[in-house]
Amino acid sequence: MLDAAIKTQLAAYLEKLQQPIELVASTDASDASRQMRELLADIAALSPKVTVREDGSDARRPSFSVGRPNEPHRIRFAGLPMGHEFTSLILALLQSGGHPPKVDAAVIEQVQAIEGEFKFETFISLSCHNCPDVVQALNLMAVLNPDVESVMIDGALFQQEVEARQIMAVPVVFLNGKVFGNGRMSLEEIVAKLDTGAAARAADELDAKEAFDVLVVGGGPAGSAAAIYAARKGIRTGVVAERFGGQVLDTLAIENFISVQHTEGPKLAAALEQHVREYEVDIMNLQRAASLVPGKNMHEVRLASGATLKAKTVILATGARWREMNVPGEQEYKAKGVCFCPHCDGPLFKGKRVAVIGGGNSGVEAAIDLAGIVGHVTLLEFDGKLRADAVLQAKLKSLPNVTVIVSAQTTEVVGDGHKVTGLVYKDRVSGESRRVELDGIFVQIGLLPNTDWLKGTLNLSKHGEIEVDARGQTSVPGIFAAGDVTTVPYKQIIIAMGEGAKASLSAFDHLIRAPVPVALAA
Repeated sequence: MLDAAIKTQLAAYLEKLQQPIELVASTDASDASRQMRELLADIAALSPKVTVREDGSDARRPSFSVGRPNEPHRIRFAGLPMGHEFTSLILALLQSGGHPPKVDAAVIEQVQAIEGEFKFETFISLSCHNCPDVVQALNLMAVLNPDVESVMIDGALFQQEVEARQIMAVPVVFLNGKVFGNGRMSLEEIVAKLDTGAAARAADELDAKEAFDVLVVGGGPAGSAAAIYAARKGIRTGVVAERFGGQVLDTLAIENFISVQHTEGPKLAAALEQHVREYEVDIMNLQRAASLVPGKNMHEVRLASGATLKAKTVILATGARWREMNVPGEQEYKAKGVCFCPHCDGPLFKGKRVAVIGGGNSGVEAAIDLAGIVGHVTLLEFDGKLRADAVLQAKLKSLPNVTVIVSAQTTEVVGDGHKVTGLVYKDRVSGESRRVELDGIFVQIGLLPNTDWLKGTLNLSKHGEIEVDARGQTSVPGIFAAGDVTTVPYKQIIIAMGEGAKASLSAFDHLIRAPVPVALAA
């Protein structure tokens, strides 16, 4: 099941086991069960601390549990945790075997203190790059707290259950049989949802913080670079972010980050955070900025939690988000057939009919990827022609199960109250309205800058981007901006990092040249 190179790497990891663990399989006569037996046998052969039993009684087959001998098992994998989920399996093995997790002690204490009965079920697809974060967080909670159970369920393998629960996007988490959350969630986010008093405590702590010399709003590539450059100047630096990593967390393959031939978004986001933490930077995660109040010598960033942060200079790096169609039915059927990630959610539509909205590179790439999974793809483009690169258009035209419709304005998402059943579009040439019967819709029409909270505070372009000069300075003195949220062209990770560094250097220059002496942190 595992090749020689992976076995060598896995054997090295398993040497870190401090206590014995066992894997208990529930199988049947299927080919998937055969593969699972091979996988578990390969793992057990790599460490004397790992044993395997095949007398499991789980109704989901194939599945297996991970735990210590003679103790209740609280982690389970329904399906083969390969692809992106292989890391989830490795971490479950190590953490169940006593290897300490790389998590802040305060978060560990918070998990251990949660009281109640928590049975989590996480539906995933093996091609989803956001799913492992959720699975790994819940598995760790199950290791730390005896009242928590976690099971990963491969939606492609358990299609009947997916259809019965009307799951149209992954990851989706059920808690005690009810929907708990959709999309990527970090350990901190999950704990915050369970610990209802956490938000109030965090707001009080934030309010009590001293003013920063530089406060970065946003934790993506631009924000991370800005924080590092500021901290290296020895000044008091803070980062406040709704989710550290930003849009990079939703990015799959990254192959144009110079000197790194290939990486993936979540991996890069983790590396960014690790680098920032090498410096004395106050990271305030899971905090959404609600308003900016500029001042003569001191600015305020007010958060959705009610807390207020003060800073002598501010760097805005809030990035962008997926652009939505803004048509009737879209909001109602989000995660019920309206999707934004073909890599994550495509396997849930195997053999079905879907649409892709958008004829740029992203839309055409999505259609090509989906064509290998689903029954049929209809691509709709507002313009009179596709805008994707010629090589992508040629590939698209070669696929037999793809229909391209141009001059098509999507006007409505149609459903039965539970899930998408189709869409309505207007032919922009004839003016005629037409309906397409579908099971899913993948929206790929670009990005919107996250500047709604800044309107009326500083100058924005007609597209809602923050207007900046060559130094990253906004229209308000002492307020700088960087990355995808600005008017700087070409929204690329490497450009965002450079702009973040530039904005940080400009903020430092502003501080040292301020008319009133500014006391810098030691």
